[in-house]
Parts: sequence; structure tokens; C-alpha cells
Amino acid sequence: MIGCSGMTKRFGALPAVDNVSLDLELGSICALLGPNGAGKSTLVRMLAGLSAPDAGEVHMPQRAAIGVVPDDLALLPELTIEEQLGMCGPIYGLDRATTRRRSEDLLRLLSLWDLRRTYARECSYGMRKKTALAMALVHSPPVLLLDEPFEGVDPASSETIGATLRAAADRGITVLITTHILALVTRICDRVLVMRDGRLVSDGPVTDLPRGVEGLYFEQVEPPAKGDLAWLRLPQS
Repeated sequence: MIGCSGMTKRFGALPAVDNVSLDLELGSICALLGPNGAGKSTLVRMLAGLSAPDAGEVHMPQRAAIGVVPDDLALLPELTIEEQLGMCGPIYGLDRATTRRRSEDLLRLLSLWDLRRTYARECSYGMRKKTALAMALVHSPPVLLLDEPFEGVDPASSETIGATLRAAADRGITVLITTHILALVTRICDRVLVMRDGRLVSDGPVTDLPRGVEGLYFEQVEPPAKGDLAWLRLPQS
């Protein structure tokens, strides 16, 4: 089993994650949706072993083998993009030749090859996000836990990342992503979970959503606010 049972995490009196249980199907992509502050990033960090739960259990393969993009990206600012990957491979047991070969493949795929000698502190947010994703993929992990992998990434790279994750899932890798890009969920994901106020409020296959992912989100989380800012106009001459 891959997933968790009874996961709970509080920050003071606030239940960031409140008794959440889930199981992830092998070789699938599961989207975890919800508004800001719903507890998605906290849950991902607990699943990845980066944060300890106050209660509950995580059921995962060996934690060292999981590929993770955490909310803070966990890059070292004084290393270049290339050096981040070069350091990462041996940690996962890859020899240096394999690390170099896979690093080049990933950096070319993610349009980072010509920027590979840029220090992380000099990178744009999108470059840092793609670097963190490359680090999560380099050792071909059985499970990927990706917090907002498309956030701040250009459209071409988003398309590439989506296709890469779909292909990985089709070859047996289990993927959990958080995202606010609902159109991508419809295109690449098998299953949708929705969190609100630290709890899971919906769980089901993408194919079982008659109103689509957007309809589910607006129904289970919140409808878009409606209103007219009448003062937002060109000044009258």
C-alpha cells in the first residue's frame, strides 16, 4: 500500500491536516486540489517524511527512494543547476556516469541545458522549480510527490512536464501532485482528491466527473466570487 491513514498535523490550535487517510494506486497520477491553506503542502511534506505528523501513519516505500518537490524546493543557493543534480545522483546510489547522463537528459528536456551553470540564487522561480523537478526524477523513483510542479513554469515546459509524468505513470510510477491548474488535471490525471480546511472532502476518478474538474472544485471548495468593480474604468473626460 502507498498512502497514509489518520494523518493529523496541528500548528497551535489550527488543524492543518485533520485525520486524512488515502491510498495511491500504482502507476497512476492523482491530483490533490484545494484552496490556499487547505493543508495540501503539509500533507505532502508528511508523506515525504519532511514533517512529522501529530498522529497517523504513512505507508510508503523506502523514503530515500521517493522523488519529492517540496513547497520550498530545497535547493542550495550557492550551487549551479548542474551541481544540484550532480550532488543528488550519488545520494540515491547512482554512479557519476549515470548521474551525468541522466542530468543532461533532464536538463535538455526541461530547457535548462544552456542555463546549467547558473547558480540557484540567480535563477528565476520557474528555473528553480524545474531544477527541483529534475532532482526528483533523476533516480527514477517508484513514487513522486510533487507540490505545484507547474507553478511559475512556462507553457512549453508545462506541456513537457505533463507528458513526462503521464509517461512515467504509464510505466508504473505512482505520482501525487498538488496544483491549481485545473485544465492539466483533466488531461493527465487519473484521480482527483479535494481538500478543504485540512480534510478530504472528495475523492474519485477524473472520468466520473460529469461537470469536469472545474465543476467539482467550485462545488466542493468555493464558487468564484461575482461582482463588478464599477470604479475600475478609464477616467471620464
